[in-house]
Amino acid sequence: MSNKWWQTTLNRFFESTQIVSFTIPDGLVMDPLAPTALAVSTEFMDRIGSGLTLLREHGKKVQKYVWKNKKLDILKKSWKSSVNVVLIDAKDTPSGSINGLYCKFKLGAEGHKSKQLSKSKTAWCERFNLYIYDDSNLEVTVWHKGNQKSFMGRCTIDLSQLEKEKTHELWQELECGQGSLHLLITLNGTTRNMPIDNVPTTNGVRHTLPAEDKYSWYRLNSDWDQVGELSVTVYGAEGLIALGLSGKANAYCVLELDNSRVQTHAVPGTSDPMWNKSYTFAVNDVTSMLTITVKDESIINTMKDETIGKISIPLLTIVNDEKKWLQLDNKSKNPISKGSSPKILLQMSIVWNPIKASLRLLSPKETKYTEKTQRKFNIPLIYSNLKFIKDIFYAVYYGNEHLKYVFEWENREKSAIALGAWLIFWFFFRMWMTPLVIVLPFIYFWFNRSNTSLIPTPQLEEESTEEDLELTKDDKTIKTRLYELQDLTFTIKDGIDFIVSLLQRIKNLLKFEVPYLSILVMTALVVASIGLYLIPINYIFMALGIYKFTRKFLNPNRVPNNDILDFISRVPDDKMLKQWRELKVPEQPISRSDSKRR
Repeated sequence: MSNKWWQTTLNRFFESTQIVSFTIPDGLVMDPLAPTALAVSTEFMDRIGSGLTLLREHGKKVQKYVWKNKKLDILKKSWKSSVNVVLIDAKDTPSGSINGLYCKFKLGAEGHKSKQLSKSKTAWCERFNLYIYDDSNLEVTVWHKGNQKSFMGRCTIDLSQLEKEKTHELWQELECGQGSLHLLITLNGTTRNMPIDNVPTTNGVRHTLPAEDKYSWYRLNSDWDQVGELSVTVYGAEGLIALGLSGKANAYCVLELDNSRVQTHAVPGTSDPMWNKSYTFAVNDVTSMLTITVKDESIINTMKDETIGKISIPLLTIVNDEKKWLQLDNKSKNPISKGSSPKILLQMSIVWNPIKASLRLLSPKETKYTEKTQRKFNIPLIYSNLKFIKDIFYAVYYGNEHLKYVFEWENREKSAIALGAWLIFWFFFRMWMTPLVIVLPFIYFWFNRSNTSLIPTPQLEEESTEEDLELTKDDKTIKTRLYELQDLTFTIKDGIDFIVSLLQRIKNLLKFEVPYLSILVMTALVVASIGLYLIPINYIFMALGIYKFTRKFLNPNRVPNNDILDFISRVPDDKMLKQWRELKVPEQPISRSDSKRR
């Protein structure tokens, strides 16, 4: 890197972070041997160290970001609007050209290049941010890199013809080539770094309610893919802290609903920005979530793709026309941001057609093209999942024990009530009642829910952070945690072994590994089929209940058991089959003396 480049980059870096100058109080001199004489706060020194560390670690990325396509000159200008482009995939391309296919984007003097496709990766699903200065024609060229670089086609999109602050899904045909590109393009109609003086107050913003008549239940002749409409007004945020030297963020807000994405302008140099923007989204699935992310426009944070705060809001939990503050999830580990409470002020309204929304739930969920799935080895999450599986096994076990308790008449009143309820239910039962029986658990949990919202929020344990681990380190030692994890692992292992063994026994029963048992099951099934044909199923289940409840009196010394599981236990699993196999007896070699005697 040249000295000139570093000087230019550092100047831009310190200008974007807005360093606040400190005056030296009277009586203090700058003594090089005693630098502590300067009245500089520890917080300011921490910010300087943090900023220089980020610049040193990401210097190459910053250089590439600035130098690529003459960005050093572009950054000095003021762009009219930003363009967000998502390159998804291509179709109808010449056979065999997918492997090594890539695209180039050019908008004015700015350009980007996508990654190459391969046999394992047949779609790009990449996002690019570009800026409109004077030229609004986006040129996309498709190339193939095989033994030699070859041109596959191009397409030109006039961005001035697209509606702003709305995501457009396009299939663009290639000129001078074969095939088409699948793109998502969003034009954000905001200028860069709008001054704070030009931002209107919240009193001048009016939240627009969606048209309810358009999505009435009887209006079914319109677009079936769009089931509703969401209106969101983003007023502002408070308590935002960035990684810059001044601690003030050039914050902007990104709103995403499935594949639709819009963003506000950036408000420079404040931790309490006011955006005052209203957006409208087309709702394709009422079970989707609106994701709101607050980011910093500085170069380093853009390179690291860090967020100041984030929140996800299920559409079904939105209360129409309610203006409220929502807490942002701040994952920053910067020590300067400790104690901050970032929040955002929103007002949302949603309407949807109930018939369309219900039928839409039976179709595949819309794929989010740019969703990143990161595989992390999270020990607290693994521990929580293992504990959940253990609880499921224990619930099944205790349920079985409770049935034994009832069948064995340990409590005569409960057993008598259970027997009477069983007989009455099966006497009046008809097949059309089956869906109503399935509704009963929903009714039970409806009346026992903890809150009154449409979607009850479960009391989930939050992810354990480093601070939480430090606080609980004294309560539970590492040895204790290892013993708990070992106990959970063995419990789950035993449960999985039982399920696998049971499935293997059923498989071997079907494959006639023990012909006698398989023929016996076939005979019993034929007899049961004849019985179901001749006798109503109600009477059969009533007789089964009487048999289960009276076994205790018919045989007082009987050991409680499960007839079906006891029968299946006679069938060997794969491990037992290996033990049952006869070993071949090796043939004795014939000696020469024996052969001569013969």
